[in-house]
Amino acid sequence: MTQAAPKGFRLHIGIFGRRNVGKSSLLNALTRQQVSIVSDQAGTTTDPVEKPMELLPLGPVLFIDTAGIDDVGALGQMRIGKTRQVFDRTDIGLLVTDGIWGEFEEQIARELSARKIPLIAVFNKTDLAEPAPSILEQLQNRSIPFVRTAAASGLGIEPLREVLIRTVPADFINQPVIAADLVGPGGVAVLVVPIDKEAPKGRLILPQVQTIRDLLDHNAMCIVTTEHTLTEALEKLKAPPALVVTDSQAFAKVAEIVPPGVKMTGFSVLYSRLKGDLTTQMLGALAVDTLRPHDRVLIAESCTHHPIGDDIGRVKIPKWLTSRVGGPLQFTTVQGHDFPEDLSPYKLVIHCGACMVNRREMLTRILRCQQAGVPITNYGLVIAYTLGLFERALEPFPETLAVYQNMLGELQKK
Repeated sequence: MTQAAPKGFRLHIGIFGRRNVGKSSLLNALTRQQVSIVSDQAGTTTDPVEKPMELLPLGPVLFIDTAGIDDVGALGQMRIGKTRQVFDRTDIGLLVTDGIWGEFEEQIARELSARKIPLIAVFNKTDLAEPAPSILEQLQNRSIPFVRTAAASGLGIEPLREVLIRTVPADFINQPVIAADLVGPGGVAVLVVPIDKEAPKGRLILPQVQTIRDLLDHNAMCIVTTEHTLTEALEKLKAPPALVVTDSQAFAKVAEIVPPGVKMTGFSVLYSRLKGDLTTQMLGALAVDTLRPHDRVLIAESCTHHPIGDDIGRVKIPKWLTSRVGGPLQFTTVQGHDFPEDLSPYKLVIHCGACMVNRREMLTRILRCQQAGVPITNYGLVIAYTLGLFERALEPFPETLAVYQNMLGELQKK
């Protein structure tokens, strides 16, 4: 069911504006549900409110109703901070106003423009007052689409839906596949899925499920097995598989079993390509060799799962890196949409596969790391590098592998 599509695969539509301009009423009208509390009192929305829905013919979207960022006081600053996080994951921005267009609106417009996020101006409450013609002319000259609405009565909601559909970014429509292009129609992929403490009982984790669906959607075939039955699974195939994909934690064991001529990689590496920038995160993994005892490393997880005793991000990766560096490192872990404003204290950022956030948010995090001069990699890449399996994990991605091999060649010349 597309209604159950994960948030990370949905088009994120952020609703911004001053307090009490009708943002929550607009969300309720768009979704035809009473999602947000509506009140004449300014500041009713205290935290971003998310509503997944179907926006046909586009498909699954996620509306995010934000708190007004013209708030005051300590609590207001906290609300502003939460709202600013929404910019990081917004694919389309709705800037709602009740007719005013001043420096406040310009600040939001500049923020969205700097991030190359499409903007739609929504003049709400037009049943009470029309926007000044000079403002509309100004927006037309800047090619900013605008819609007049009266959310409380539903006026203008359908035209707004139509503008939204026309404004969808091309890079969202043309999102990359997960693994199907590496396998091809009629090809076979073997997916190695360890059943350990982190595997939810009776279910597979999200990247595994999404990879299976991706292969099926593109007429490829897959065999799902554990590392314990991988040898038997490969022996039963009449021909070698086009690709073997493993959970990163089983990289070493799977690499011992899979013949050298068969391409293999990890789910996390696939997601580095899907959600982020594989080449940039590949280069980030090389920073492991620059770490020194007592350096600070940031571990970023997109989900908010309850950690277990042998957690990959909190236990296994820190253990492997500490052993490699030969001394203690300082690890900080963040979850969900939390990500430090100041990245300068960190020598390396290690991100999960980002299956729970959208591509926009992951790319924003990568950009922020680049701006701060801090290398960023992900779980699968740093594990493969630490275990000496880097080239094996990159083999399915010839362009990225070539960058790495060229770097090695240049280093050998020096």
